[in-house]
Amino acid sequence: MTALRDIAWAKLNLTLEVLVRRADGFHELNSLVAFAGVGDTVELEPEDALDLKVEGPFATALDGGNLILNAAEAAKAQSPGLTLGRFRLFKNLPVAAGLGGGSADAAAALRLIIRANQEVLSEAAMADLAPVLGSDVAVCFGSKAALITGRGELVTPVRGFPSCGVVLANPGLPLSTADVYGALDVPPLELPSQSSGPLDFAGDFDKLLDYVSPRGNDLEAVAMLLAPEVGDVLATLRTLEDARLVRLSGSGPTCFAVFATPRQALSAAAALADSRPDWWIAASSLGNPENDSRT
Repeated sequence: MTALRDIAWAKLNLTLEVLVRRADGFHELNSLVAFAGVGDTVELEPEDALDLKVEGPFATALDGGNLILNAAEAAKAQSPGLTLGRFRLFKNLPVAAGLGGGSADAAAALRLIIRANQEVLSEAAMADLAPVLGSDVAVCFGSKAALITGRGELVTPVRGFPSCGVVLANPGLPLSTADVYGALDVPPLELPSQSSGPLDFAGDFDKLLDYVSPRGNDLEAVAMLLAPEVGDVLATLRTLEDARLVRLSGSGPTCFAVFATPRQALSAAAALADSRPDWWIAASSLGNPENDSRT
């Protein structure tokens, strides 16, 4: 049987406000998330056996369990009659990079399981399973621009996200999310925070910047303390021609610069690659990547 294919799109936190520490040990978040047009490729060849093969430039960086197998096993436990099969992951994104790679891989696996079991499995069932697998899996399952709240599992879609471009840069080192959050000093939760209403940017790039610019990434200072190279990446991205916004993504160490157009991003990425050949660098559109590579 021909393998089914999906893309695990890279998740970027355009804003990341850490509001409070919750009684369960998680942190209450408010974050505007969008997806870049780069990611890992996940394939599934439906059959009785369950297996995972990992390839690609960052395959050897993976260590221990994998969320793809976790997703498959959780889906099977929820619906015992499912057909699973042999998964193949082409790991194109850096690991422990602040791009939600593992969560995006799990979300892509859930989408593939739906396609392999269209007659017996609903998308709603897998959507309900997504946040159980991890906080970011819920937003990665839809891979659409959204405001995420709670510990990240509450997803409110964003309307009218404008077409724009982005350059991603990673200095070639991992940074543990647990370590970054562990070093963050925030007060314990006293009252539940209120979720914000839906955002509508009406396709206006300047309106997006007006929202994002005053809201930073609360993990940035801690990430720079744990990995000073992050400061170098941010400073370098700010020098790129036409860059309108520069931020750390998630817990890092990947940083990004936003541009009005994908063409500007491609030009800036080429110049950056010439000056920093030791960094992982990618340029793409930003917002709601179309999953047109599914086959």
